[in-house]
Amino acid sequence: MLRAPMTNPPEPSTAGRGLTAALVIAVALILQVSVANRLPLPGDVTPDLVLLAVVALALVNGSLTGVVTGFCAGLAADIIPPADHTLGRYALVYCLIGYVCGMAAAELDRQTFVPFMAVAVGALAGTVLYALTGMLLADPRAAWDVVSRMVPLQVLYDVLASPFVVWAVLRVTRRYDRGDKARDRYAVPTARYRAMSGRSGGL
Repeated sequence: MLRAPMTNPPEPSTAGRGLTAALVIAVALILQVSVANRLPLPGDVTPDLVLLAVVALALVNGSLTGVVTGFCAGLAADIIPPADHTLGRYALVYCLIGYVCGMAAAELDRQTFVPFMAVAVGALAGTVLYALTGMLLADPRAAWDVVSRMVPLQVLYDVLASPFVVWAVLRVTRRYDRGDKARDRYAVPTARYRAMSGRSGGL
């Protein structure tokens, strides 16, 4: 007896990926506040682990995840101490960066070094955009002389930290890809299934 095969490929676990994204952002926020912000780095600048996590998740899961994750992570970064800026700046910046990086997700090969470069570019764009919003809101800390000195250091630290963040995100999300591929092995294309059904009907 032939068992009825699957005619449609299985859908990825949306709930599982959402939970994983929330866990990654929570860990990034904790590490940002408890570790990164305490590093005695030159220039009084630290790597933005939350931004890097948003970019990596957007590249892995697409623009919808990038927007939602970016907004939630940015809002949390706006509220969690030692936040001392206008509420909503990080939410806006992370949301936009997550959307743009998510749009480019389909063009990337996760098995090459391209995601690492994309995260570095996303970190650069996020840092510059955050500085520009500060200028528009007349933040005294976003004066041109301050921005021109701090942005290069911020981008440098983000680029140095990006390989570790990308590796962690890819490692966490890889199990969903393995699960989907394992289930796909039991799926039969529609045309082949129809041919099999035709032969079995003639017996």
